Amino acid sequence: MRKLIKNGTVVTATDSYKGDILIENGIIASIGAELSDDDAEVIDADGCYLFPGGVDPHTHLDMPFGGTVTRDDFESGTIAAAFGGTTTIIDFCLTTKGVPLNESVAAWHAKASGKAVIDYGFHLMVGEVNDNVLLELPQIIEEEGITSLKVFMAYKNVLQADDGTLLRTLQLARQQGALVMVHAENGDVIAYLIDKALEEGNTDPIYHALTRPSVLEGEATGRAVSLTELADSQLYVVHVTCAEAVEKIAEARRRGLRVYGETCPQYLTLDVSYLERPNFEGAKYVWSPPLREKRHQAVLWDALWNGSLQAVGSDQCSFDFKGQKELGLGDFSKIPNGGPTIEDRFSLLYSEGVAKGRLTVNQFVDIISTTSAKLFGLFPKKGTIAVGSDADLVIFDPYAQRTISAETHHMRVDYNAFEGMVVTGEPVTVLVRGEFVVRDKQFVGTPGSGQYLRRSRFGQTANVPPKAAETTGSVGP
Repeated sequence: MRKLIKNGTVVTATDSYKGDILIENGIIASIGAELSDDDAEVIDADGCYLFPGGVDPHTHLDMPFGGTVTRDDFESGTIAAAFGGTTTIIDFCLTTKGVPLNESVAAWHAKASGKAVIDYGFHLMVGEVNDNVLLELPQIIEEEGITSLKVFMAYKNVLQADDGTLLRTLQLARQQGALVMVHAENGDVIAYLIDKALEEGNTDPIYHALTRPSVLEGEATGRAVSLTELADSQLYVVHVTCAEAVEKIAEARRRGLRVYGETCPQYLTLDVSYLERPNFEGAKYVWSPPLREKRHQAVLWDALWNGSLQAVGSDQCSFDFKGQKELGLGDFSKIPNGGPTIEDRFSLLYSEGVAKGRLTVNQFVDIISTTSAKLFGLFPKKGTIAVGSDADLVIFDPYAQRTISAETHHMRVDYNAFEGMVVTGEPVTVLVRGEFVVRDKQFVGTPGSGQYLRRSRFGQTANVPPKAAETTGSVGP
């Protein structure tokens, strides 16, 4: 059945206007003023924004780490994402050295199959580059549409790759039209600092931050930029936390390099003091890179405003406080790294950004959805409101206020990193390809309805169906 959303304010990365949206066969068929269709189900969005569904470029669902597995899988994680206004995620497919890459991809497909309620794609981790990997990667990029490759510069002896692997990955990405992503920290120095701290009897959660100083994130970011320039390739720095890293990215962009940066809601709103909470409560806030001193927050907000950083990912990686984070009692290095953030990414960026005057509403859409869709080969199928695009839509009440709490969130994890924060603005209804997943704040979706997304290569445009109808009525600001 066709759907007609009326009386809302349509917001894209470039425009805001009062308009109606007609949905047919899962895509946006028409946009205009005073649209009518006697056969369509009418949804009234009066007083609300109509946003394109959020695109979260950075999640870890059903992921093994530190002797345990993330609490949220592709069912609970995507349900939580939908409640938060996100309609597309790109999850990280981890690989194991010596194991064919296609086996890891198959394992991630199995994790998502029958569970996801929103659409999803995968990034692929590259931990080594050898003849087998060089043969496999072009095939996976072509057949699976996995056009982004992740290299860890941290987690020595676990996930970390050497600089030669990073350079060869960048060179291959240049040839194949892929975007290389890096976790930018100096893993070798961090490993030394961790050993030193433990030898001195410093075991509390705060030492997770003290052994991963911001200068090491800045150094690794600069090193990755230099290798990207050498390879004439493209780089996306995930979860940027600090002024040192922002400076390296901004300088690279001023020189015309294809370098992009992402930060996360936790780094925009929380600071290192949370790791000092007593009774091991600080373990709830252990993730990498760590939370920084509060002064870095202003730098991150400015970087989003001026375009030095282009995206906000959640870095969703949830572990229960009880039974999982507690694995690090007496040894901070054994605390599973990660936090629950997928549900609140959208609202936090709106509340702390738009509602507080740090971002325009159009910048918000660009950062929360459009740029990620463009960088990762999904635009204009995803990431915007346009005729022919998927009808991934969020009806958003900009005046609603709620208090974030583990008692009301939809993740399976037993705490919320933003507990007690009051946010302004809330998704009311969320549609994925024209079907309700959340309606009037109630879940109405179906596990398994989410579709796997084969993505276009870097710099190319995702295929969209032919226009069902020309845009009608006024579409200007």
